[in-house]
Amino acid sequence: MLQQHHDKLLWRRIKFRARAECTLKSASPQMKIALIGQSLFGQEVYKELRKEGYTIVGVFTIPDKDGRADPLATEAEKDGVAVFKFPRWRVKGQAIPEVVAQYKAIGAELNVLPFCSQFIPMEVIDHPKHGSIIYHPSLLPRHRGASAINWTLIHGDKKGGFTVFWADDGLDTGPILLQRDCDVEPNDTVNTIYKRFLFPEGVKGTVEAVRLIAEGKAPRISQPEEGATYECIQKKDNAKIDWNQSAEALHNWIRGNDKVPGAWAEVEGQKVTFYGSTLVDNGSIAIGQPLQIPGASRAATVTRAGLLLYGNDSKALLVKNLQFEDGKMIAAAQYFASGSSAAVELTEEEKSFAEQMRVVWQSILNNVSQIEDSTDFFKSGAASMDVVRLVEEVKLRASNCQLQNEDVYMNCTFQDFIQMCVRKLRGEDDEEELLVDYVSKNINNMSVKMPHQLFINGEFVDAEGGKTYKTINPTDGTAICDVSLAQISDVDRAVAAAKEAFEEGEWGKMNPRDRGRLIYKLADLMEQHQEELATIEAMDSGAVYTLALKTHVGMSIQTFRYFAGWCDKIQGSTIPINQARPNRNLTFTKKEPIGVCAIVIPWNYPLMMLAWKTAACLAAGNTVVLKPAQVTPLTALKFAELAARAGLPKGVVNILPGSGALVGQRLSDHPDIHKLAFTGSTEIGKHIMKSCAVSNVKKVSLELGGKSPLIIFSDCDMDKAVRMGMSSVFFNKGENCIAAGRLFVEDNIHDHFVKRVVEEVKKMKIGDPLDRATDHGPQNHKAHLDKLVEYCQIGIKEGATLVCGGKQVQRPGFFFEPTVFTDVQDHMYIAVEESFGPIMILSKFKSGEVDNVLRRANATEFGLASGVFTRDISKALYVSEKLNAGTVFVNTYNKTDVASPFGGFKQSGFGKDLGKKTCCCYYVAVVLYSCPVKEMALHKDTFRPLRVEQATS
Repeated sequence: MLQQHHDKLLWRRIKFRARAECTLKSASPQMKIALIGQSLFGQEVYKELRKEGYTIVGVFTIPDKDGRADPLATEAEKDGVAVFKFPRWRVKGQAIPEVVAQYKAIGAELNVLPFCSQFIPMEVIDHPKHGSIIYHPSLLPRHRGASAINWTLIHGDKKGGFTVFWADDGLDTGPILLQRDCDVEPNDTVNTIYKRFLFPEGVKGTVEAVRLIAEGKAPRISQPEEGATYECIQKKDNAKIDWNQSAEALHNWIRGNDKVPGAWAEVEGQKVTFYGSTLVDNGSIAIGQPLQIPGASRAATVTRAGLLLYGNDSKALLVKNLQFEDGKMIAAAQYFASGSSAAVELTEEEKSFAEQMRVVWQSILNNVSQIEDSTDFFKSGAASMDVVRLVEEVKLRASNCQLQNEDVYMNCTFQDFIQMCVRKLRGEDDEEELLVDYVSKNINNMSVKMPHQLFINGEFVDAEGGKTYKTINPTDGTAICDVSLAQISDVDRAVAAAKEAFEEGEWGKMNPRDRGRLIYKLADLMEQHQEELATIEAMDSGAVYTLALKTHVGMSIQTFRYFAGWCDKIQGSTIPINQARPNRNLTFTKKEPIGVCAIVIPWNYPLMMLAWKTAACLAAGNTVVLKPAQVTPLTALKFAELAARAGLPKGVVNILPGSGALVGQRLSDHPDIHKLAFTGSTEIGKHIMKSCAVSNVKKVSLELGGKSPLIIFSDCDMDKAVRMGMSSVFFNKGENCIAAGRLFVEDNIHDHFVKRVVEEVKKMKIGDPLDRATDHGPQNHKAHLDKLVEYCQIGIKEGATLVCGGKQVQRPGFFFEPTVFTDVQDHMYIAVEESFGPIMILSKFKSGEVDNVLRRANATEFGLASGVFTRDISKALYVSEKLNAGTVFVNTYNKTDVASPFGGFKQSGFGKDLGKKTCCCYYVAVVLYSCPVKEMALHKDTFRPLRVEQATS
């Protein structure tokens, strides 16, 4: 009883800062530590512990996401520390033995969990001799659970802080080691309190806790039950605003959910999320336009400062930003705005600010006699450091006008610059409203919003004459919506917009790193909308949703991130020409963007093919006019919306749904297009290549047909060969350019291989692509389904053995049975022609006849991909060398990556997608005669570079 009374006194008087009687013996400062966690917080704790001299024997963090390691993993790997990336530590409540064994093998004396989202089993928590400690962002026992910071704000706590406690079984109830507190400001948000206190002081506190353990002074203070709370994790569904509360309670609810998951309410029939709440003086007068919100005690008011809301006590709060269901965020002050970009009239105070900035411009541009409204910052000689100076000068004169460097680049004349600053000062600086006429559908447990018009020069517009067509859902054959059908005049408008954006617009003036930042932002927006994009892809193309989420959308996001990183790394070189000495001649090459690039993509991977080609073009500084396949336009149009919201300037991306005969042909013929990338059939590719040559000899890259051979030797891993052989044919319903068009199987394993394949085919679930259990969705469109039926009929007629499948599934939609043919002879139609569907073509070859099967495999007009399965490394290397294909898979298939170039040869086309050499540039060689390097730097304007070569990369 006496000890409990003593603990209670400690709790009340000194909030656990006193040193309780230590239960640990003195430990070495060189204590061996295992770090279990993630994020920048974990990275900082790791770095500080190493500075303190502790030995980090292992880092346990989460697996890479989208090809990127967690910051903690990156830091540890850089130092050569062992890093483990376990997806989970336990299954069905039981620790995974091999995971625990790997952990125990590192010999840690203490576990430190700075920020950990995984459940760590007690076998690991209790294993080190000093146990485990964990950081928690609340003053335990108040606010136990994962949303502790949220609830600190939601409850309106006046004090917040963090706790380092001895880890328990995940209930946040273990003994307290250390606590630190801070005042919670009335308008704090999750972000501000985290940045101000919980992050920096939390790192220090965690390291201090380790120091106390090492010194043998770490307390173990039992948590009392008095004042203990455990609230639910905040999720979007339970973040709806209850308007029957005081203004302060409403404010706490909104800021406690800011930015994730976001407090929301129904406003004019749609879900609106509120951000940036502040309490306001109750005596302030609201001048603005009323906005009715169901359930609110009185109408809100849209004011110049934001959206004024009222509690049931008639007191008020102000919200700065609103986000709609489609992801669009606007300044709350702009709720009723018409989107007009007319110049604002300045107040006297704003005019004074403008004159102050005129003086600043004059001091920076000291070579300009007078700063006029039309003075261009960069054309007048300003450089990147001048931009930094200008941003800082604005901050000194108007601290509430927070500029980014790109704001200057996008508003480079003095008049535009002042207008932009004034809008920011007024809180009206959000991007120009993007008007989108959505087709909305409640599907896949979400509200999906799809643009359906052409996208030209940053706007969604109707096609000439209002022409439209219906895009069809292959799952049931019904129309999804009407889509604008581009005409020749629409193509000309889009090309003109892309040309202007390249030659005169912001994009052409932007430095590569800012361009990369926008592309990164686009990738982030795509990730935020990945479920919606995958749903649209499944609905419009028939892709199985889970595959669409991982591959169609997932790889698209990876592609944009990969090429965003190349923006400032596209380099030329210097060339040691013969006259370099003693005449001091210098030759160097540089890479310049091509200009307007046209892209024509197929229907099998609508978004991914867009990404593969568009990302490289944008990274190099080009502008794009893209024609999606007529039957699958919807993800391309959604991409256009996200590109606009990411801040890509008008004209950089243009999307034209329409027919190949009209739109594709005009793009091939257009004189202002200097590069065309096409993926599709060999027949159309030849026609495009001819048109591009006749028009203006534009650069062309073609990814055309394929009949990829896959050779399976008897010494293969049979299980893997069956599994990957199935994938090589049936992946994405066989609508896959690198699908194995013909499998050659060694005769002594042929029958067993076929038996195994048929067993697996019979297990495949055919059905709705939005059903997570579905393995095989519908073919893309009716004409393609009919072609597959005809293809199988020809195979049967020529004498091939139909083992299974070969016909349409009797249900609504365009479903085709996975099909297997054996006894296929080299002369047969199905042995030569690509099916582009889920049809496996099997042929035998005699044991030991490696060269003969290679001859048969190479006897095709195509050369896109190929594969070999064998345990013999010598055989694998020999076969991969002899196969005539742009990609050779060895003991795997379909493993493409954004960093690896992709493309074929022969009649599969030429040019590469992906990889660092695909950025669309010209090489320009520059020769400077009799030009010492120092002299060139001093007198660069006196030399006229001589362009001696313009070869394409």
